[in-house]
Amino acid sequence: MAIKSDNKTRSSVQIFIVFSLCCFFYILGAWQRSGFGKGDSIALEMTNSASAADCNIVPRLNFETHHAGESSISGGSSAKVKAFEPCAARFTDYTPCHDQKRAMTFPRESMIYRERHCVPENEKLRCLVPAPKGYVTPFSWPKSRDYVPYANAPYKALTVEKAIQNWIQYEGEVFRFPGGGTQFPQGADKYIDQLASVIPMENGTVRTALDTGCGVASWGAYLWSRNVRAMSFAPRDSHEAQVQFALERGVPAVIGVFGTIKLPYPTRAFDMAHCSRCLIPWGANDGMYMMEVDRVLRPGGYWILSGPPINWKVNYKAWQRPKEDLQEEQRKIEEAAKLLCWEKKYEHGEIAIWQKRVNDEACRSRQDDPRANFCKTDDTDDVWYKKMEACITPYPETSSSDEVAGGELQVFPDRLNAVPPRISSGSISGVTVDAYEDDNRQWKKHVKAYKRINSLLDTGRYRNIMDMNAGFGGFAAALESQKLWVMNVVPTIAEKNRLGVVYERGLIGIYHDWCEAFSTYPRTYDLIHANHLFSLYKNKCNADDILLEMDRILRPEGAVIIRDDVDTLMKVKRIISGMRWDSKLVDHEDGPLVPEKVLIAVKQYWVTNSTASH
Repeated sequence: MAIKSDNKTRSSVQIFIVFSLCCFFYILGAWQRSGFGKGDSIALEMTNSASAADCNIVPRLNFETHHAGESSISGGSSAKVKAFEPCAARFTDYTPCHDQKRAMTFPRESMIYRERHCVPENEKLRCLVPAPKGYVTPFSWPKSRDYVPYANAPYKALTVEKAIQNWIQYEGEVFRFPGGGTQFPQGADKYIDQLASVIPMENGTVRTALDTGCGVASWGAYLWSRNVRAMSFAPRDSHEAQVQFALERGVPAVIGVFGTIKLPYPTRAFDMAHCSRCLIPWGANDGMYMMEVDRVLRPGGYWILSGPPINWKVNYKAWQRPKEDLQEEQRKIEEAAKLLCWEKKYEHGEIAIWQKRVNDEACRSRQDDPRANFCKTDDTDDVWYKKMEACITPYPETSSSDEVAGGELQVFPDRLNAVPPRISSGSISGVTVDAYEDDNRQWKKHVKAYKRINSLLDTGRYRNIMDMNAGFGGFAAALESQKLWVMNVVPTIAEKNRLGVVYERGLIGIYHDWCEAFSTYPRTYDLIHANHLFSLYKNKCNADDILLEMDRILRPEGAVIIRDDVDTLMKVKRIISGMRWDSKLVDHEDGPLVPEKVLIAVKQYWVTNSTASH
């Protein structure tokens, strides 16, 4: 009996030892995976310490604005940290891929010279683009819709050129935007009321819109109160700073043009597209530009054409154009619309509205039309630097005459959190409904944690927000508010194309490759979010260049949130210590053992110095 008891005791001890070893190695493995010993202890120190030793790490970042006065600039304490110098004053409005002088070296036909033409690697500016003297934080929305500080965009040309059209007026130290436009000098609201008599703008059916040749984006600005989000674009041309004014007003806009390259948006993205005397030759090139509108227009969506050549019989003298030219221009537009199987819903005064069919059941006859050239590509969303073609994008297949091709969307705001058709249909390989819903839950948790770090996040302090690696738009959906908007950028090198899902949620966004500069002016975003962007672009392009581009488009005293693994963030942290940013590294909301961390930064206020070199 004693022997049996000893054996039993030894067996119990062995089990206990084995169990203890398993626990020890499990904890050790978790500790190693978390990054402790590779910078994670630094993250803990930054998070918990009341005073950080490094002068570039502040225990409590100041997210408030100060509007004026230069702050003191603290340089990096380490000689090994590269300090980026300010660019010369002439670069305050530098747009690397839309440089005016460089543009003039390209052909003018088909607006090629107004397209993206980025500087080569050896000509990139690797300095900090300065704000102009007197720069102040823009007014909060909705005041910003009507007023822009003169010092932020000191260009008066439009106040003279568009004076009778009520685009913009100069009043003391501010520009005032009365809400007028070339086609609506009496105001955008009355103009939109006329459109809304045909297009359902009030019930959430129409949520996303595309404004081509937007001017100062008053159409998009006044759609805001109707809960419609417009993506506006215009070229950087003789109408100096029109897109810059739009963004200073707090309205989504990018520099862009109808030229020879496809628009950087997915197929079936917009509920409505609009041209108000935008000077785009719609009937030219066999209707190619209208075919591109058709590609990005959702089945059942609307196209609005306002201005020449509509109602040319009455207006040709006022437009000072030969009536034969205008007649031929309208004939070509009507023919292209018929070929696209659009239904004309309205024509009155100088406004015409067409509606795209919900599927191709009513368009079978065009299959035998020799003029109907259908696009052959299997991926209609593959658009980055792809040549535009005079071809019709086929509808997705349907099983009945009333089925909406590509899937029917709920009205907004229900569509924001509903499962988008591209997900429910399995169109995105490897992404299930459960995975999509889990992604939404994660982003709600992340954004809740962000708000604990920065209590000003949803107060209106940040109006123009960019998500540099947007995924399904979970960050933007969790932030959705009338006080702000998010430019959801889907990198062209991302593993899965998710921008179509972003639009199906009623959000807006764009394709972009972050190895190049973004199509915007400097100082146009209040807050920039980057989720695993630097891991995505590792060994693809220089992290310095991406961070310098972030600095270019971020306003003084703007904020940055970078989420990534700790090793990547430590490298980023080192670079930005030479960029006049204050920063703080914090733990994941689930605790210090999670290897993913968050780097929070605030760009310091400083303005141009005429003695700067470069």
